[in-house]
Amino acid sequence: MIKIQGLTHYYGRQDIFRECDLHIGSNDRIGLVGANGTGKTTLLRLILGEEEPRRGEILKPKDLTIGYLPQNMIHLAGKTTFGLVMDTAGDVKRIERELHKATGALQQAESETEMLRLTERQGHLQAIFDHMGGYELEVRAKKVLLGLGFCEADFNRPIDQLSGGWMMRGLMARILLSNPDLVLLDEPTNYLDLDSLLWLEKYLNQSPFALFIVSHDRVFLNHVVDRIVEVDGGKLTAYEGNYDFYETEREKRLATQLAAFEKQQERIRQIERFIERNRARKDRARQVQSRIRLLERMERIDTPVRHETLDFEFPEPPRAPKTLIELKDVSKSYDGRQIYNQISLSIQRGDRIAFLGPNGVGKTTLMKILRNKIDCDGERTVGKGVELAVFSQDEMDRFAPDRTVLEELQVVAGDRSQGHLRNLLGSFLFKGEDVFKKTSVLSGGERSRLLLCKVLVQTTNLLLLDEPTNHLDIPSRTMLERALQGYGGTLCLITHDRHLINAVATKILVIRNQQVQLYPGNFDDYQSIWRKRESDASPEGKKNPENQAVGPRKRTRTQKRVEAQWRNRLFQKTNPLKERLATLERDIETTTKRMDEITRELAKEEMCSNPDELQRLSETYHHLKIQVAEWTRHWESTALELEGLEKRFENLRPSPAEEDSR
Repeated sequence: MIKIQGLTHYYGRQDIFRECDLHIGSNDRIGLVGANGTGKTTLLRLILGEEEPRRGEILKPKDLTIGYLPQNMIHLAGKTTFGLVMDTAGDVKRIERELHKATGALQQAESETEMLRLTERQGHLQAIFDHMGGYELEVRAKKVLLGLGFCEADFNRPIDQLSGGWMMRGLMARILLSNPDLVLLDEPTNYLDLDSLLWLEKYLNQSPFALFIVSHDRVFLNHVVDRIVEVDGGKLTAYEGNYDFYETEREKRLATQLAAFEKQQERIRQIERFIERNRARKDRARQVQSRIRLLERMERIDTPVRHETLDFEFPEPPRAPKTLIELKDVSKSYDGRQIYNQISLSIQRGDRIAFLGPNGVGKTTLMKILRNKIDCDGERTVGKGVELAVFSQDEMDRFAPDRTVLEELQVVAGDRSQGHLRNLLGSFLFKGEDVFKKTSVLSGGERSRLLLCKVLVQTTNLLLLDEPTNHLDIPSRTMLERALQGYGGTLCLITHDRHLINAVATKILVIRNQQVQLYPGNFDDYQSIWRKRESDASPEGKKNPENQAVGPRKRTRTQKRVEAQWRNRLFQKTNPLKERLATLERDIETTTKRMDEITRELAKEEMCSNPDELQRLSETYHHLKIQVAEWTRHWESTALELEGLEKRFENLRPSPAEEDSR
């Protein structure tokens, strides 16, 4: 669908992309990853046509339809849920306005010629309007919203009154109504509760359109995409597989690149030493010039780059009491709405609790009750010697805008020296003059890192963390996980990052129906054990046929014959492609081995005295490299063709009902 060729883009002196190529096919499900600030959102804007590349081109069909889910939803304020979904019908509304205008003009036409012209215009617009489903648009919009779980009472609600999860569903309804060929999602999991996140995964996996997703959620990427494109150093690098596969392959690629780089550098040093030793000798002038030309023609291997990430660990916590905080018969209401009704909760030494529940259920409210930041009915008891630190959005909002990063840290740093604090800030990627930036100009990611640094510098035995991974890229999330795993104190955590919950939580606190319930284990344990038991035990779960064990039906002779015919057609269509792939793989493997042999020959010391052989081997290597690149392109196009064919046949696979009818 989209072909990116030679893409080069920059802002001022900052290169974003340099000579990048990328292909997005009609069946692709791609995850776009990379450190913050590398250009992921910029690439989406370039694909959408909101920015023009400095050089290169982005080729796409004129009739390509793209659905875009932006990261920032502030512009949605002032619209109703139904109005948001109908926004996708801009072209339909434009045709409808022109149709009304033509009809009005026809009623006022004075000459027969004018009436004929307007009648033709009206008929043309009417045909377009009918083709676009104009009269059915509102009916379809209502069906989509109802199908996604909205009720009719929600249709006229302001969209900005909905939680993040329901706002996401409203945006998804708009995209679905537009029947796009490609959907671009920019951080779709931000601010979603886990139930909404699970719904989104299921919805995307059942959708027919191609996907191009920017996300820092590793589990989400593993479940939804089958290809990863990494943005790094101005380059786009594709990996066939999910995020876990990408991590493994990237490490292998970096190791291979490092070995090749070091080998080439040693070769360059040898050639430079030869040139330096023999530059003044007339009898070696020809050989010296040959070496100089060799260096000039040599295709230099880039230095492998590993980006800096957060590097920190929490200090040893002071001894905590057995019970840190205890709530007894606590109730809380907002504007007449009951949030909690006589709940009891005990936070014990060593607990690592993750709070679960949909947005709006009261997770942050409970965190504020534990912090004693809001009034509530009931008893709240804090054990002697409890020292707590808090990470939350309201703490970031309290940064003094006129303070520098260093000054903001000094507020909680006690008598620690400025040198110690600057070293600490350096481990949070505030290098050099960055420590003198005003907090008012910090990005979301920088504010998160600064608050984490403030939490770290305090000696605590209780951490209360509310969405600490928002605005953090995946490497920074990984370092936070490791630090929390090594933290010796007690932890309460609100997050939708399942990877983080599984890595650090030992208990799950589920909030629902104004009550709380603790379960042992992490998120996967809760999903596979406790939530399933609750579902099976509930009356609704017993009635749900999905929860009943259903044995395999015995197939009839007719069913076996129909399925055999389907398998035979599948084999006839796919086998030539599979044979072509096998041939290409053998050719690529054989040629790659020959290239490795040439590389070893070029590294031999005697090559320095045989420039003709050196030239011949270099030309052979270059020719083989071009051949492998050509075969690889054929392999990729054949693999895509095979994948599309298999998917089409899977859709044509006879169902039991179809088999029975035959």
